[in-house]
Amino acid sequence: MADTKNYDIIIVGGGPAGLACGQYSARAGRKTVIIEEMAPGGQTMIIDEIENYPGLEKISGYELAMKFEQQATGFGCEIAYAAVNFIKRLDDGSFELTTSDGTFASPVVVIATGAKHRNLEVPGEKEMIGHGVSYCATCDGPFFRKKKILVCGGGDSACQESMYLRKLSDDVTVAHRRDRFRAQASIVKAMTDAGIKTKMNTTVQSINSENNKVRSVTFLDKTSGETYTEEFDGVFIFVGNIPQTQLVPDCEKDEAGFIKTDSRMMTSIPGIYAIGDVRATPFRQIVTAAADGAVAAHYASEYIDERNNNAY
Repeated sequence: MADTKNYDIIIVGGGPAGLACGQYSARAGRKTVIIEEMAPGGQTMIIDEIENYPGLEKISGYELAMKFEQQATGFGCEIAYAAVNFIKRLDDGSFELTTSDGTFASPVVVIATGAKHRNLEVPGEKEMIGHGVSYCATCDGPFFRKKKILVCGGGDSACQESMYLRKLSDDVTVAHRRDRFRAQASIVKAMTDAGIKTKMNTTVQSINSENNKVRSVTFLDKTSGETYTEEFDGVFIFVGNIPQTQLVPDCEKDEAGFIKTDSRMMTSIPGIYAIGDVRATPFRQIVTAAADGAVAAHYASEYIDERNNNAY
């Protein structure tokens, strides 16, 4: 098609993985575009403070995301703001992407779509979103300054976000359904040292409201079997993520729905790579997402060379 935009490498998603991939790909001389629906940075944009990115002291997620974007575009990577609706594999093995900004084509597609928050799926949760239920501490935490806050979850995100909320309130509790946290030991220690209370082996049964605001939470103590209700003003939920894989339904995935890749970040479909939080990996951090992007860019470039050589 005459109006199709052609690239060497198309990256779907502009989080740290996608931006790193764009930087390395463009720097290698490949015509590269990142197609991002919202804004570059992904979930990094809502992280209050990052202290473990190599080579940098404490920095906000927003600032780090901007640095990623500036480096990528500085090397010539383009960013197109559009929603990708469909990815079609053509007869020659290349790909055509239908988007809200027209049609894009490339021999390589890198999936960097990340993952979205998982819900508790309890009564009152959906109804109270924006009225006391939140999935973003930096976005909504200031509304609950000096109020009683509940954090749900047991991984790195839940524990880290509880420490941010502790800056705003002296009364923060973390509830986790297991008997131990899944978060890194150093993070759990920092949370404990900050005076954050915990409810272990405890699940939320319902989020209760009054006058269109969260007023209390009903819990189940899994050890005793007791159900009880406690007053809270805000509930912040960090119980895992759902990988955004809708665009590549035929790629092989693990039992949790994350895309499987080899060490080159190639998926089960030649020419499609997956990086960052959307792929099956035992550890999800900004630094590992960026590494995924660099690896994918390198091997995608090799894949293009091999493809071109085989065409002759």
